[in-house]
Amino acid sequence: MNLPRKDKFVTPRYQDLRADSTTLLTTHDGASLVRLIAGDVAGHRGPGSTHTPMTMIHATIAPGAELVLPWRADFNALAYVMSGTGLLGASDAPIGAGQAAVFGPGDALRIAAQDRPDNRGQRGLEVVLLGGQPIREPIAWAGPFVMNTRAEVLTAFEDYQKGAFGQALPHTGASDLAH
Repeated sequence: MNLPRKDKFVTPRYQDLRADSTTLLTTHDGASLVRLIAGDVAGHRGPGSTHTPMTMIHATIAPGAELVLPWRADFNALAYVMSGTGLLGASDAPIGAGQAAVFGPGDALRIAAQDRPDNRGQRGLEVVLLGGQPIREPIAWAGPFVMNTRAEVLTAFEDYQKGAFGQALPHTGASDLAH
């Protein structure tokens, strides 16, 4: 995640957000399940803590159903489709598994799942929605590092190679998969 220049060197932290800790919401017709991971939507708050104002959602939309989410007008927004095919926005822009799209300005996001199966036989739509307040700073990136200048990226690589990034963050729960 990119951060504003003033926050680039904050101490990293790990959040173990399990499925049972997300805020679960549904549309009035029950055709869409919204897992609010971080941020605020329609007066509901997700459990994730972020350095900058942002929202992250995993939505499951039934075949032929439509999800319209209120969205902060000062936030940008993008969709990444994990499975299925759908249509985005008022223009019904098509999108499918493995594709991402950036939404234009507005105060709502519209995502519709197509009724027909995709090329893998998947019906409905699994989509991640991300957005936040634009940082409006220069971006320079290489590999996993996102900084404001090329010189800062090179310094980050040097620090990484010297082992100056500290200790590995805890990642609990990985052993749960073996049971």
